[in-house]
Amino acid sequence: MRTNFYFYVVVLLSISISNGLSAQDSIEEITVTSSYINQSADDIKDPLHVISEQELDTEPTQSLGESIDNLLGVSSSDYGAAVGQPIIRGMSGSRVKVLSNGLVVRDISGLGADHLNEIDMNAIKQIEIVRGPSSLMYSNGAIGGIVNVVDDTIAKENFAEQDLRLALETQSVNDGKVGQFSYKDNLGGLNISYAFKDGSFKKYDIPMGAVIHSEEHEEDHEDEHHDEDENHDEDHDEDLGYLENSDYEAQTHRFGLSTVGDWGHFGASFQDMETLYGIPYHGEGHEDHDGDHEDEEEHDEHGEEERIFSTTDSETFNVQGSYVFSSGPLNRINYYYRNTDYSLTEQHAEEEHEDEDHDEGHEGDHDDHGHEEGPTLFSNEADEFGLIVDFGDDSISQKMVFQNMSEDVSILGAEAFMNPVDSSEKMIGYYVGTRFMGMDLDLGIRHDRVNRRGTVAHQEEEEHHDEDEDHDEDHDEDEVEAYDIDRNETSLALSLGSVINENTSFNFGLASVKRAPSAVELFMNGEHLSTGRFEVGDASLKSETSNNIDFTLDYENNGVFASATIFRNNIDDYIYLRDETEAEHEMHEEDDHEGHGGLILSNYMQKDAEFNGYEFEIGRSLNFNDGSMTFSYGMDYVNAKFKDGTYVPRINPRRHIFTLTYAKDETSASMTFRNVTSQSKLSLNETPTESYKMVDLKLSQRIPIFNSDGEMLVTLFAKNLLDEVARNHSSFVKDEVPLPGRNIGLRFNMKF
Repeated sequence: MRTNFYFYVVVLLSISISNGLSAQDSIEEITVTSSYINQSADDIKDPLHVISEQELDTEPTQSLGESIDNLLGVSSSDYGAAVGQPIIRGMSGSRVKVLSNGLVVRDISGLGADHLNEIDMNAIKQIEIVRGPSSLMYSNGAIGGIVNVVDDTIAKENFAEQDLRLALETQSVNDGKVGQFSYKDNLGGLNISYAFKDGSFKKYDIPMGAVIHSEEHEEDHEDEHHDEDENHDEDHDEDLGYLENSDYEAQTHRFGLSTVGDWGHFGASFQDMETLYGIPYHGEGHEDHDGDHEDEEEHDEHGEEERIFSTTDSETFNVQGSYVFSSGPLNRINYYYRNTDYSLTEQHAEEEHEDEDHDEGHEGDHDDHGHEEGPTLFSNEADEFGLIVDFGDDSISQKMVFQNMSEDVSILGAEAFMNPVDSSEKMIGYYVGTRFMGMDLDLGIRHDRVNRRGTVAHQEEEEHHDEDEDHDEDHDEDEVEAYDIDRNETSLALSLGSVINENTSFNFGLASVKRAPSAVELFMNGEHLSTGRFEVGDASLKSETSNNIDFTLDYENNGVFASATIFRNNIDDYIYLRDETEAEHEMHEEDDHEGHGGLILSNYMQKDAEFNGYEFEIGRSLNFNDGSMTFSYGMDYVNAKFKDGTYVPRINPRRHIFTLTYAKDETSASMTFRNVTSQSKLSLNETPTESYKMVDLKLSQRIPIFNSDGEMLVTLFAKNLLDEVARNHSSFVKDEVPLPGRNIGLRFNMKF
């Protein structure tokens, strides 16, 4: 309470400083690349956020979701340090598309909550969060919007000068070490770009006692262990100051070439990304593991525990270009081709702890300890081609968009929960932007044809007399049903914006967006141990229809700024994962032939839902002590209910966000305080989440180096300074996987 009191005193004093001080005058213009009208961030009317390169240079290395979690209307669904999937206004999963330079990242993050967004955060120019007509053109089903990570690996303009950068970073919460290198230059008319990043993060620290085990898990332990010493060891495990299997390693290479002229541009790039990260939670089915208790106890006697981790390998090849017409009805044609070869291998191993050192080690260490379940291989091979035809003029912006994508997703191995699925997507879209009755009008229309081909294995119920042959007989009696599903959907989005006076503007948005069911929602049928569930899809699911309306009012005058947005999103046939009740679970446990392995049975189902909410921000910028100081207060909230009055699961609660920044010459400092309230509006079988408070600090200083031919940016940062026990309500494993504790770090960015 004392910490909160002092904080509020500081922010109130910052507001009440002399009104005679003048406001900050100049703000660097940022172009939003994921807008088909190529407007600046100040001009585009779609609700959005843009994180600039300057801001990103002072941020610690973290997941994509965590990097944007402080923005109003945007949050993250985490699964340890490596995984942070973005959420926009309560929409998550395949409803939010993650893009790299305007193209959807074809990883397997949509197949499970424990899979990361395979995005390279090194040497990027900006991150854009966009909704409305502009975002509609990039991908089907982007009900929530898009998150676009932008770099200039394929340069569309010639590099003006050589750019050589080196970055080093260290973090305390996980003994993290990061090294980054990037180089850009124009050699003989050819633009060359290269970026390399290597990061290693050990298990992250958490406040003592932050891990909560489920009641069922605790009961199992009570039944399995009667020895008092063993019980003492288990209690000690719950009080560990770090989270098991929360380590993360990543190495990326990105190389690009391009040539630019009056005729347009042409370029190609290649990216290779490899990661290794632990999985901090992994459910265990009773049927699959009952026979292994003796082995597990033997491992415990030798001080060994099960190590569960994933390794990924992603190779992406891009070709991109444009051709400018000097005359005629066409202005420009942009084209692209992308090939993605992505694989993730999930493995089990037995790892021995050495005294107090809890370093996980490297991949080679895991090979020494095999696990009888064997690895599970997830893969995604995708090809995508697109054309954007620009035929507008000075009074109207018009573009036709054509996209064609094919994607083969497969899961093979011991824990495969879905048979291979082949998907194809074809799209034609039209975008127009113009002035209409004194307002800026943007309209996007797209038509998609989505085809998914997959199979589902149905297990026949039959008594087995030989227990040793149960597994083989079940496998032989699986009845495989094939599906070939087509969805033809049309979506549209409209945005109207206008300046009311020199200080006030508004934007009004309408959208009706269709989303075809994902492969998992259709064909899932098996144990999904990362969520502790036996998940079952439904091949008869309909497409979702999201009817959205939002209104935004912006005000700025003499350094005072304010923004307010209200929205309502009615989603017909909303697809969600329904957990069975306790009574249903007990009944299924009694039926051995059900084969749920003691896991919670969860079915993908549909029900009409309504999302209502708002975002509000007010602040003041002023000159103070020869520098610029800005204070802002923001609040966001989403209330998501089904039409029958029950709540949609895993919706993050209301947040209050205070920000105080100060900049003078080459020095800058900022403090962010997030008050995340408790969440008690719960879905069936969902548990409440306590409130928490996060304080983040950051201090940066630019220093000239090499006789002022270069510069070094030194940043000292602190995350979760109060070392709060924090849980993300949107996470499937919020109790077992809390957010990291206090993190103090240092980052050096050198530019030559």
